[in-house]
Amino acid sequence: MSPPPRAEQKTKPDADRALMRRFKWLARAGLLSEVLPYMQRHAGHVFVVKIGGAALKDKKLARRCAEDLVLLGQIGLRLIIVHGGGAQISAMLERLSIDSDRQGGLRRTTEKALDVVEMVLSGRVNQDLVSCIHDAGGRAVGLSGRDGGMVVARQIDEKKLGLVGEPCQVDPSVLNTLLDAGFMPVIAPIASRREEAQLSPANHQRHAQIALNVNADSFAGALAVELKASRLLLLTDVDGVLDENRQLIPQLDMRSARRAISSKRADGGMIPKLQTCIDAVSGGVDAAVILNGSTRHALLLELFTDIGAGTLIKR
Repeated sequence: MSPPPRAEQKTKPDADRALMRRFKWLARAGLLSEVLPYMQRHAGHVFVVKIGGAALKDKKLARRCAEDLVLLGQIGLRLIIVHGGGAQISAMLERLSIDSDRQGGLRRTTEKALDVVEMVLSGRVNQDLVSCIHDAGGRAVGLSGRDGGMVVARQIDEKKLGLVGEPCQVDPSVLNTLLDAGFMPVIAPIASRREEAQLSPANHQRHAQIALNVNADSFAGALAVELKASRLLLLTDVDGVLDENRQLIPQLDMRSARRAISSKRADGGMIPKLQTCIDAVSGGVDAAVILNGSTRHALLLELFTDIGAGTLIKR
């Protein structure tokens, strides 16, 4: 018996492949219909996203993150991006032989170190992230907290930390103008120094013009409070707050979040992040999230699914 023609032999495999493609597209269509309520819920609201850690060091991760940000912007979220850059700053300081240790998670910043911090954050890191967003089809504008008097900070402890501050005043007018025009502000956490009345005349002019290095989490939290953001999202190198078995805690209320700090269940660099979330939610932000920036599509999973992708802190 002769074999069937080649055309007949291909018919069934071709039909199977077409069927599989149909199933895949139906699954994608179903997924889109499932995320529609989340898209409708979030559209038009302000979201402050702090990007740090691996998402800044790894170019591939930075591109993926930028693509997700552009997608979120396309569906109507008003996004403000704050970035860190600790690894890049440390590398440049070491290269230039400038000492800068850490005290309680904050970088002790001399005038020489501050020049490097500004150069790295406002220059290289900021523009790299802006370029990634542009390449993904978005419109971004790079800024620092000094632009337009956006963020003013008070010096924390000059003896221990040098030129390090915490935000005490935020003027969101520049950000609102950019958001209304369809741009995504990308901000380096450098702030203007608040003028102190008690400064001597000899030192007043010098100090009034010096910037302050601000922790990126605190900086993002201050913006989120002032802008009454719907979410503050802190992208870091860990999945979120972990329990005693090193398992992710999906959600914490304010009391549980404070207890995690006091009981030292949260430790090291997680403490200031968790405190920033507590302060933001106390200040009027609907909720704050700590999540892993190296997780593929972490922002989309957090905002468009019930399970989320990190630890949600809410009232």
